[in-house]
Amino acid sequence: QVQLVESGGGLVQPGGSLRLSCAASGRIFSMGWYRQVPGKKRELVAGITRSGTANYADSVKGRFNISADNAKNTVYLEMNSLKIEDTAVYSCYAKDWKLSDYWGQGTQVTVSS
Repeated sequence: QVQLVESGGGLVQPGGSLRLSCAASGRIFSMGWYRQVPGKKRELVAGITRSGTANYADSVKGRFNISADNAKNTVYLEMNSLKIEDTAVYSCYAKDWKLSDYWGQGTQVTVSS
């Protein structure tokens, strides 16, 4: 079984930056981040494959950057120019080579002045 350990959430002012990290206990095919706020459906923020192919939600393109360290089975999400509407619980996900899904416990990101 793959376990995911997330870190980097917290409180940041609008326009600020934050970096999230997620480390997997085993080799995976892809990793990324979803986010969810109360009353809304969970949405994919960004994802990346081992080959380096990345994708982003339209709302974060140009502001967020996802990268991966394959040797460490770790994915990073650099969040820049943060907005109040970016406030959410961010959850790391991973797919193994059987395309099974794994989820982290979630980390709170709050953007507020």
